[in-house]
Amino acid sequence: MAGGGEGTGGEDNGEDGSGGDGSGGGDGTPRAGQRRARSFHRPLPARRTSASGTKGGRRGASLHAALWCAEDFRGSGAGRCGRRRGSGAERKPGLLRAAGPGPARPPQAEMVPGEAPGSPRGNGTAAAEAVAARKQRAFARRKAFSLFVKAKEVPASARGPAGGEGMRWRCCRQAFGELAGIHRHVALQHAGDIGQQAAAEVSPSSGPAPVGKADGLKGHSSSTPEISCMLPDTSHVSYDDLTSKVGEVLLYYCYCEVKDPEKLCAWQKALCQHLHLTGKVRVASEGINGTVGGSKVATNLYIEVMLSQPLFKDILRQEDFKSSAGGARCFPDLRVGVFKEIVPMGIDPKIVSYKETGIHLSPQEFHREVEQYLSQASQGQSDTILLDCRNFYESKIGHFQGCLAPDIRKFSYFPSYVDENLELFKDKRVLMYCTGGIRCERGSAYLRSKAVCREVYQLKGGIHKYLEEFPDGFYRGKLFVFDDRYAICSNEDIISACRYCGTLWDQYKLCSSQHCRQLVLTCPSCCNKGLTACCPVCQEKELKVTSMALGQTLKEECECTRRRPRVPIEHVSQRMPDTGKD
Repeated sequence: MAGGGEGTGGEDNGEDGSGGDGSGGGDGTPRAGQRRARSFHRPLPARRTSASGTKGGRRGASLHAALWCAEDFRGSGAGRCGRRRGSGAERKPGLLRAAGPGPARPPQAEMVPGEAPGSPRGNGTAAAEAVAARKQRAFARRKAFSLFVKAKEVPASARGPAGGEGMRWRCCRQAFGELAGIHRHVALQHAGDIGQQAAAEVSPSSGPAPVGKADGLKGHSSSTPEISCMLPDTSHVSYDDLTSKVGEVLLYYCYCEVKDPEKLCAWQKALCQHLHLTGKVRVASEGINGTVGGSKVATNLYIEVMLSQPLFKDILRQEDFKSSAGGARCFPDLRVGVFKEIVPMGIDPKIVSYKETGIHLSPQEFHREVEQYLSQASQGQSDTILLDCRNFYESKIGHFQGCLAPDIRKFSYFPSYVDENLELFKDKRVLMYCTGGIRCERGSAYLRSKAVCREVYQLKGGIHKYLEEFPDGFYRGKLFVFDDRYAICSNEDIISACRYCGTLWDQYKLCSSQHCRQLVLTCPSCCNKGLTACCPVCQEKELKVTSMALGQTLKEECECTRRRPRVPIEHVSQRMPDTGKD
């Protein structure tokens, strides 16, 4: 089950690598079974043959080689920094002696971790499988490292004076001109990302990973969809296009079973950072809910990757992503986390599941239902309730005509609101809507669990999708969004007013009092007069802050919060909805 999410914050590879193909290197030609191929990015100097010279040879190795040799060959039996394993006769004195007396062991009798001493290698099936798995993991790690570095490469067209002549790679807001520099940075700062990508390529039960194609998004072939942690190839995209300030904001959600939320969370964070996206993403065992902003190129790549994710196959679709003009500037940063719910209703998903949701109506079907409801309600004959599932500050600047908009501050208050007003919903047809559809998924399921309504319907895709098809329909005013824009509009209606003078105004700002997190509607004229708080109480507290002792704090409580009941109780009398007709 997928759609446009909201309230994720508080309510809410190229074919080749950057350093070669990793197929070998060094001095001399390695024999089969004697030596493992060295990592693609670290050609080592020839080692000296004396005991003292061995130590000097190690010092001569570069830092990035030292970092990655130990990682790639850990537990491989190949020796530190790719030391050759050959016959005792081939080794120089003082380097590595054959164990025990007698002649040197031939190459065919090379020991393998887990192999019993004296056992012929050809008889150990388990040992052979261990060797194959070890090689597979090492190759997957080298490939993941190569693709990661390749993705950070800056195209030649973007290496002008503005970006720096010596800049060839960019990562974590740093520029690198030398291959050793970017390798060192990735090895030290992104080892976890490399490990996750390598793990996505190889699993103990999946057998050897395909190596014919270096890019693309791969999942594990099993009965249940796994999480693919691969990142998209951005080598064909210029850095300027990827980080352009002109872009869009995406809104989406997807309800599905997630067995490893932590893994999905880590991949989402890496993906968004890779594409220079900002925003908020909530991950839970019940699915994912996100709103992200970035360049048009970046958001298109994000959608492409999400649709290719095996976990979301046949659930998440192109039309489930809602877009609006914006970009990375619409969010202060990137926040990705694991939560119990992908939208905070405060009810355990195991108790009230999204699987018990109401009947979904397309924007066209919902439009017809609202039209019929308004016609009947104007004659006092309606048995339908048009219910806004959002918070009071959202419905204050925009809502459907004739709706019931609960005066609640958080969606987590919605279940209590339903419980306190069950009589209102008894034997009624309920038409529910919210910003992008996600709150209706859980909200309608909770309402249905009370078994008081005759029918429960919800707007698929939310107001966002409705306005795409009916910009001048039955929705009046602005659409509140959970980012620095606060609202987007599809028509010129203004249905709210300035807190102080009553002038029509619908552009929110944060209350100027530091202790308060309320949003306030104050017009430019009142702002110029210093009226920038949400209420007189906050205005007073703002003046007190400057004279307070260091460390003292004020409660987030003001006239606004005191006068609003946490859960309003509606009157069950016959309601005459506002049809918008004067």
